[in-house]
Amino acid sequence: MNSNWKQLFEILHKPERLIIGLMSGTSLDGLDIALCAVNGSGPATKLKVLEFTTVPYSIEFKREVKAIFSRRDADLQMVCLMNEKIALQHAELILDTLETWGRIPAEIDVIASHGQTIFHAPLALHGIPDYPNATLQIGDGDHIAVKTGIITIADFRQKHLAAGGEGAPLAVYGDYLLFSKQGEDRIMLNIGGIANFTYLPADQDASKVFSTDVGPGNTMMDQYIQQHYPGLYFDEHAAIASTGTVNEALLTALLTNEFLNADFPKTTGPELFNLGYLSRAQELSGTLALNKEDVLATLCACSAKVILTAVQKCFGVTATPHIYMSGGGMHNPLLVNMLKSGLPKAKFRTTADLGINPDAKEAVLFALLANETLVGEKTDFGKREGVPSIRMGKICLPD
Repeated sequence: MNSNWKQLFEILHKPERLIIGLMSGTSLDGLDIALCAVNGSGPATKLKVLEFTTVPYSIEFKREVKAIFSRRDADLQMVCLMNEKIALQHAELILDTLETWGRIPAEIDVIASHGQTIFHAPLALHGIPDYPNATLQIGDGDHIAVKTGIITIADFRQKHLAAGGEGAPLAVYGDYLLFSKQGEDRIMLNIGGIANFTYLPADQDASKVFSTDVGPGNTMMDQYIQQHYPGLYFDEHAAIASTGTVNEALLTALLTNEFLNADFPKTTGPELFNLGYLSRAQELSGTLALNKEDVLATLCACSAKVILTAVQKCFGVTATPHIYMSGGGMHNPLLVNMLKSGLPKAKFRTTADLGINPDAKEAVLFALLANETLVGEKTDFGKREGVPSIRMGKICLPD
């Protein structure tokens, strides 16, 4: 038997698998690396996070990724080169991190790599007739597998597209298995560059579960900071935005977009919500001369509003869902206070209350998806558009 398949066969029959989950988001702050011990599969999955770290990217590496990120005019040669370079960089960070943790590659069964999204183009966003939903994550899985010597499962989003989805968000598949609870309506709210959530009904009926993007999370705030405050990548603890005042005219213009009124599930990205979007909103509202603090405060209010509107669309204004937060936006006290004020009866927590470090959650979810690729049976999410009942990921062998 081929030695790779023999190794896979042995992994499939282990009572517990050690899986490294990787996540590099649109914020480009660094690589999240989560080492997970996973038992079972499907609703019987038991997962424990053994180690977690975020390795910051260098300024030069961020610059290289940004040169091709969310750009229609990206240099095709650089896209090709960065596909390999990102993978090699991630592999090096994994090996360094394993050494820091006192572990060796031979201990790890599988790496689950999300890759780096550089462009997201669902039909609802690109609007080009006769062309399908599309998305592109780079950071080739074969390069990671060969450099680390560890079987790597990568490129998860393409199967979602092939089965009729929009390629995002994928959190529904892991959230349902890890976090559903009988008798408790839950919203698993992730505030990354784009804000998204998974709805988990109290009756645990998988056919009612869905994940959806809702609109901008941190992306426009971070882009604005990087443009106007050299040396800063984000507004830490909302120190700048908290000194500003929300401008209602600008806020109204920011909230005027077809995507924000579209039905769930839906997906978007920085391809829509970016500084060009902000500039157009300022022109429409006559706020081009607005001071920077007020712009940031208004961008924060915009993110809060799209999240609040989406939750209220699911549950109503007087709803009392349990909302478990993750992602960088949960560290923004101004944003969190706006959410709590807008949903005073909701119970806000983080996934730490469910035993998962909220900063690690997305990396953990990809470890879980890899486990399902290996040993899981398909969970039936019904026939709803955008939530195909599938297993995802391509298996990349070390040799």
